[in-house]
Amino acid sequence: MSNYADYVPSTLRDVQDRIKKACLKCGRSADEVTLVAVSKTHPIEAIHIALEQGQLHFGENRVQDLTEKMNAFDSHSDIEWHMIGTLQTNKIKYMASRVNWIHSVPKLKALKKIEKRAAQEKRVIKVLIQVNISDEDQKSGCDPADVPKLIESAEKMEHVKIMGLMGMATFADNPETVRPEFQLLRKLIESERQKKYKSADLRHLSMGMTNDLEVAIEEGATMVRIGTAIFGKRD
Repeated sequence: MSNYADYVPSTLRDVQDRIKKACLKCGRSADEVTLVAVSKTHPIEAIHIALEQGQLHFGENRVQDLTEKMNAFDSHSDIEWHMIGTLQTNKIKYMASRVNWIHSVPKLKALKKIEKRAAQEKRVIKVLIQVNISDEDQKSGCDPADVPKLIESAEKMEHVKIMGLMGMATFADNPETVRPEFQLLRKLIESERQKKYKSADLRHLSMGMTNDLEVAIEEGATMVRIGTAIFGKRD
């Protein structure tokens, strides 16, 4: 069993340093980039250690794990919980009372379900539209051409707040090979920002993971989803 106290403080600092260096390289402030620590398959102990280091944004890719961990830290109202995995609409009800961000919304059906459940909880959930930037069938996300329609549909909703876009790049040993995928997402959000939606606040690009966070930041990422580099390889 891992003793997370032995290495998480160090690995967390290492990732923060990588973010700072990447921002410095492209003339950005590190304050523009939110680190989402992805604790999937790792125990509650791992979150405790990261929380002690000041980490407040945590991501999960399964609703069951997310709800378990949200319940375990119910008294920590300053934690921001992110659902980053494939979204099953029938599971939204289990997290609607506490989740802050849902990164993985690919279709109107999901937006409507989030609106319904968030309304019941009398709260607003921040949402990112997931776009399939890798053109891989196994990767979730809508077609880039569908993004405007989804944002427009959410304009009428009172409990869903569109905050930007999310994408998962192709896994590659050389992160430079996925730069065009990140560029696609950046150009897409830049185009949508020109439309000046009434309620959508398109400030965020969630892209970049352990192996490609530097390239993602250079291409405009405002959220990077990092798991392995902080918590170690998953079981």
